[in-house]
Amino acid sequence: MEMIVTRAGFLTSVQDLGRTGFREFGVSTSGALDPFALRVANLLVGNYEGAAGLEITLGGLQLRLNDERIVAWCGGEFEVQIGSRSLPAGHVARSQAGDELKFRPPQIGCRGWLAISGGVDVPIVLGSRSTDLRANFGGFDGRALRDGDVIPLGPRPGSPIPATRISSWTAPHDWVSPARPNPILRFVRGMDWTRFNASSLQRLTSEPFTVSPDSDRMGVRLTGPELSRAANVDLISEAVAPGTVQVPPSGQPILLLGDCQTIGGYPKIAHVITVDLGIAAQLRAGDRVRFSEVPLGDAHRLLLQRERALERFRIGLTLRNP
Repeated sequence: MEMIVTRAGFLTSVQDLGRTGFREFGVSTSGALDPFALRVANLLVGNYEGAAGLEITLGGLQLRLNDERIVAWCGGEFEVQIGSRSLPAGHVARSQAGDELKFRPPQIGCRGWLAISGGVDVPIVLGSRSTDLRANFGGFDGRALRDGDVIPLGPRPGSPIPATRISSWTAPHDWVSPARPNPILRFVRGMDWTRFNASSLQRLTSEPFTVSPDSDRMGVRLTGPELSRAANVDLISEAVAPGTVQVPPSGQPILLLGDCQTIGGYPKIAHVITVDLGIAAQLRAGDRVRFSEVPLGDAHRLLLQRERALERFRIGLTLRNP
């Protein structure tokens, strides 16, 4: 019950829904940068939603499965093959022993999440199987995967998926393919919103920003119009979280992602809403992105609507004939 990494690609790591409850001790959340995408992929293959899978960055991954499994993936516009067959995002494939699964570089976006029935069976560290790439623990030996790694898989669960090779049906498109050209990220005001001058606040929502190559799982650095504070005063470090937009002295914002630090002293101008974090996770160097403000009530409503839709989808899967 294992799979072999014949080619690890640019950056592939074991991730689940993250390591919660330890931020007060300085431990980052880690986990899939788009937890919702991983939840959907896990449901598709019959796993519980928090099972560990693989996060693939910029493709190049090639795996060999050593026994029969059900697989599905969500994320950017990758070309994925299982054996000689194409596997689109959000569709389900039943693999045979010896089948190879390949992720080629994406046309749009940069990350994908692969779920395999049974899940990736690495040790649980602080309540999670996620890889903390900065602290080098969790996941598979606390690091990104390498060529030749043998990854253990859990026992195959009972699955509602028919015994077809590749399903003709799929999950909703926006769930399985969140990457898009020239995205707009919705946000609510950060606690330091009033520390910025009026022209900077106007530029945040009216002008595009470009993703810097100096970006990673910790955060997306953006270049564009300078965001200036009304007064340059030192701030006390306070809690930050994935989605927080900080502005360092350079005036160029940083959008924090799953591996972000737990506290920060830069002013927090905004916070990207939860339902748009999957879009943020697809940003890669050179992409242009805009920001749009929404009321806090809308952020709550959109999240609740998505959870209700996921519950209906979950029920629908259980009603399919095995």
